[in-house]
Amino acid sequence: MEQKENKRARGRPRAYDPEQALDNARDVFWRLGYGSSSLDDLSAATGMNRPSLYAAFGDKHALYLQTLERYIELGRLGMIEAMAGDLPLAQALLRVYQLALGMYLPSGSAARGCLLIGTAATQAVVDVEVRARLGDGLRCFDQVFEERFQRAVEQGELNAALEPALLAKMASAILHTLALRSRAGDSRASLEATAAAGVELICGQAH
Repeated sequence: MEQKENKRARGRPRAYDPEQALDNARDVFWRLGYGSSSLDDLSAATGMNRPSLYAAFGDKHALYLQTLERYIELGRLGMIEAMAGDLPLAQALLRVYQLALGMYLPSGSAARGCLLIGTAATQAVVDVEVRARLGDGLRCFDQVFEERFQRAVEQGELNAALEPALLAKMASAILHTLALRSRAGDSRASLEATAAAGVELICGQAH
Protein backbone atom coordinates (compact mmCIF):
# COMPACT_ATOMS: atom_id res chain seq x y z
CA MET A 1 0.00 0.00 0.00
CA GLU A 2 1.43 3.37 -1.02
CA GLN A 3 2.41 5.65 1.89
CA LYS A 4 1.65 9.39 1.90
CA GLU A 5 4.79 11.36 1.11
CA ASN A 6 3.88 14.28 3.36
CA LYS A 7 3.27 12.27 6.50
CA ARG A 8 4.40 14.34 9.48
CA ALA A 9 7.24 12.98 11.63
CA ARG A 10 5.79 11.59 14.87
CA GLY A 11 5.96 13.97 17.81
CA ARG A 12 7.40 16.90 15.90
CA PRO A 13 5.32 20.03 15.17
CA ARG A 14 4.63 20.76 11.51
CA ALA A 15 6.13 24.25 11.87
CA TYR A 16 9.22 23.06 13.73
CA ASP A 17 12.03 25.62 13.49
CA PRO A 18 15.25 24.56 15.26
CA GLU A 19 16.58 28.10 15.67
CA GLN A 20 13.30 29.37 17.09
CA ALA A 21 13.11 26.37 19.40
CA LEU A 22 16.63 27.12 20.66
CA ASP A 23 15.71 30.76 21.20
CA ASN A 24 12.63 29.75 23.18
CA ALA A 25 14.64 27.29 25.28
CA ARG A 26 17.29 29.95 25.81
CA ASP A 27 14.70 32.30 27.24
CA VAL A 28 13.68 29.65 29.80
CA PHE A 29 17.29 29.10 30.90
CA TRP A 30 17.83 32.87 30.93
CA ARG A 31 14.83 33.45 33.17
CA LEU A 32 15.11 30.45 35.51
CA GLY A 33 18.76 29.40 35.32
CA TYR A 34 19.94 25.95 34.29
CA GLY A 35 19.13 24.09 37.51
CA SER A 36 15.60 25.45 37.90
CA SER A 37 14.57 24.92 34.27
CA SER A 38 12.51 21.75 34.03
CA LEU A 39 11.80 19.66 30.96
CA ASP A 40 8.16 20.65 31.32
CA ASP A 41 9.19 24.32 31.15
CA LEU A 42 11.30 23.68 28.07
CA SER A 43 8.58 21.60 26.38
CA ALA A 44 6.00 24.32 26.98
CA ALA A 45 8.29 27.05 25.66
CA THR A 46 9.32 25.20 22.51
CA GLY A 47 5.95 23.56 21.81
CA MET A 48 7.75 20.20 21.62
CA ASN A 49 7.05 17.17 23.75
CA ARG A 50 9.90 15.42 25.56
CA PRO A 51 10.59 12.78 22.88
CA SER A 52 10.75 15.52 20.26
CA LEU A 53 13.11 17.60 22.39
CA TYR A 54 15.42 14.65 22.91
CA ALA A 55 15.33 13.74 19.23
CA ALA A 56 16.13 17.28 18.13
CA PHE A 57 18.62 18.45 20.76
CA GLY A 58 19.51 15.62 23.14
CA ASP A 59 18.96 15.90 26.88
CA LYS A 60 18.53 19.09 28.93
CA HIS A 61 22.28 19.51 29.32
CA ALA A 62 22.92 19.20 25.59
CA LEU A 63 20.11 21.66 24.88
CA TYR A 64 21.58 24.17 27.32
CA LEU A 65 25.02 23.93 25.72
CA GLN A 66 23.47 24.56 22.31
CA THR A 67 21.64 27.63 23.58
CA LEU A 68 24.94 28.97 24.93
CA GLU A 69 26.69 28.37 21.61
CA ARG A 70 23.92 30.16 19.70
CA TYR A 71 23.93 33.04 22.19
CA ILE A 72 27.69 33.46 21.82
CA GLU A 73 27.57 33.38 18.03
CA LEU A 74 24.71 35.87 17.76
CA GLY A 75 26.45 38.11 20.29
CA ARG A 76 29.68 37.98 18.28
CA LEU A 77 27.88 38.89 15.06
CA GLY A 78 26.01 41.71 16.79
CA MET A 79 29.25 43.18 18.12
CA ILE A 80 30.91 43.00 14.72
CA GLU A 81 27.97 44.77 13.10
CA ALA A 82 27.86 47.43 15.83
CA MET A 83 31.55 48.27 15.34
CA ALA A 84 31.61 47.99 11.55
CA GLY A 85 32.21 50.91 9.25
CA ASP A 86 34.03 54.16 9.91
CA LEU A 87 32.47 55.19 13.20
CA PRO A 88 34.95 56.70 15.67
CA LEU A 89 36.08 54.21 18.29
CA ALA A 90 34.09 55.79 21.13
CA GLN A 91 30.85 55.68 19.16
CA ALA A 92 31.49 52.10 18.08
CA LEU A 93 32.01 50.98 21.67
CA LEU A 94 28.90 52.81 22.84
CA ARG A 95 26.88 51.05 20.15
CA VAL A 96 28.01 47.70 21.53
CA TYR A 97 26.98 48.67 25.04
CA GLN A 98 23.62 49.97 23.86
CA LEU A 99 23.08 46.68 22.03
CA ALA A 100 23.95 44.77 25.20
CA LEU A 101 21.64 46.87 27.36
CA GLY A 102 18.80 46.19 24.94
CA MET A 103 19.29 42.49 25.71
CA TYR A 104 19.95 42.87 29.43
CA LEU A 105 16.94 45.15 30.00
CA PRO A 106 14.28 44.04 27.49
CA SER A 107 11.38 46.45 27.12
CA GLY A 108 8.34 45.41 29.12
CA SER A 109 10.15 42.53 30.84
CA ALA A 110 12.17 42.00 33.98
CA ALA A 111 15.90 42.71 33.84
CA ARG A 112 17.72 39.54 32.82
CA GLY A 113 21.35 40.52 32.37
CA CYS A 114 23.63 38.29 30.29
CA LEU A 115 22.89 34.61 29.71
CA LEU A 116 26.56 33.70 30.13
CA ILE A 117 27.24 35.77 33.22
CA GLY A 118 23.85 35.09 34.78
CA THR A 119 23.58 31.33 34.26
CA ALA A 120 26.80 29.80 32.93
CA ALA A 121 29.04 31.47 35.50
CA THR A 122 27.25 29.68 38.34
CA GLN A 123 26.86 26.34 36.55
CA ALA A 124 30.54 26.38 35.52
CA VAL A 125 31.58 25.66 39.11
CA VAL A 126 30.28 22.09 38.85
CA ASP A 127 30.19 21.53 35.08
CA VAL A 128 33.37 21.27 33.01
CA GLU A 129 31.57 21.58 29.67
CA VAL A 130 29.71 24.70 30.71
CA ARG A 131 32.96 26.15 32.07
CA ALA A 132 34.56 25.56 28.67
CA ARG A 133 31.66 27.25 26.84
CA LEU A 134 31.79 30.18 29.26
CA GLY A 135 35.52 30.64 28.71
CA ASP A 136 35.16 30.31 24.95
CA GLY A 137 32.37 32.87 24.94
CA LEU A 138 34.24 35.46 26.96
CA ARG A 139 37.36 35.03 24.84
CA CYS A 140 35.24 35.30 21.69
CA PHE A 141 33.90 38.69 22.78
CA ASP A 142 37.40 39.77 23.82
CA GLN A 143 38.63 38.93 20.32
CA VAL A 144 36.01 41.11 18.62
CA PHE A 145 36.97 44.05 20.83
CA GLU A 146 40.67 43.38 20.27
CA GLU A 147 40.30 43.49 16.49
CA ARG A 148 38.55 46.86 16.70
CA PHE A 149 41.25 48.24 19.03
CA GLN A 150 43.96 46.94 16.70
CA ARG A 151 42.31 48.80 13.85
CA ALA A 152 42.15 51.93 16.02
CA VAL A 153 45.89 51.69 16.68
CA GLU A 154 46.65 51.20 12.99
CA GLN A 155 44.49 54.20 12.05
CA GLY A 156 45.98 56.46 14.70
CA GLU A 157 42.90 56.62 16.96
CA LEU A 158 44.88 55.03 19.79
CA ASN A 159 48.48 55.34 20.91
CA ALA A 160 50.60 52.66 19.24
CA ALA A 161 52.13 51.80 22.63
CA LEU A 162 48.79 50.51 23.92
CA GLU A 163 48.01 46.80 23.86
CA PRO A 164 44.73 45.97 22.07
CA ALA A 165 44.39 42.68 23.96
CA LEU A 166 44.43 44.42 27.35
CA LEU A 167 42.07 47.15 26.18
CA ALA A 168 39.73 44.40 24.95
CA LYS A 169 39.56 42.90 28.43
CA MET A 170 38.78 46.31 29.85
CA ALA A 171 35.98 46.74 27.31
CA SER A 172 34.65 43.28 28.16
CA ALA A 173 34.79 44.11 31.87
CA ILE A 174 32.36 46.96 31.20
CA LEU A 175 30.00 44.46 29.57
CA HIS A 176 30.25 42.21 32.64
CA THR A 177 29.49 45.14 34.93
CA LEU A 178 26.45 46.13 32.89
CA ALA A 179 25.22 42.52 32.97
CA LEU A 180 25.54 42.15 36.73
CA ARG A 181 24.22 45.58 37.66
CA SER A 182 21.23 45.28 35.35
CA ARG A 183 20.20 42.15 37.25
CA ALA A 184 20.87 43.95 40.53
CA GLY A 185 18.33 46.63 39.64
CA ASP A 186 20.43 49.54 38.38
CA SER A 187 18.46 51.86 36.11
CA ARG A 188 19.15 52.04 32.41
CA ALA A 189 20.25 55.67 32.80
CA SER A 190 22.77 54.65 35.44
CA LEU A 191 24.08 51.81 33.29
CA GLU A 192 24.40 54.05 30.24
CA ALA A 193 26.39 56.52 32.34
CA THR A 194 28.65 53.67 33.51
CA ALA A 195 29.25 52.60 29.92
CA ALA A 196 29.99 56.17 28.82
CA ALA A 197 32.49 56.62 31.65
CA GLY A 198 34.20 53.37 30.70
CA VAL A 199 34.46 54.40 27.06
CA GLU A 200 35.87 57.78 28.07
CA LEU A 201 38.46 56.05 30.21
CA ILE A 202 39.53 53.75 27.37
CA CYS A 203 39.51 56.35 24.63
CA GLY A 204 41.17 58.93 26.86
CA GLN A 205 44.37 56.95 26.34
CA ALA A 206 44.37 57.83 22.67
CA HIS A 207 47.57 59.93 22.74
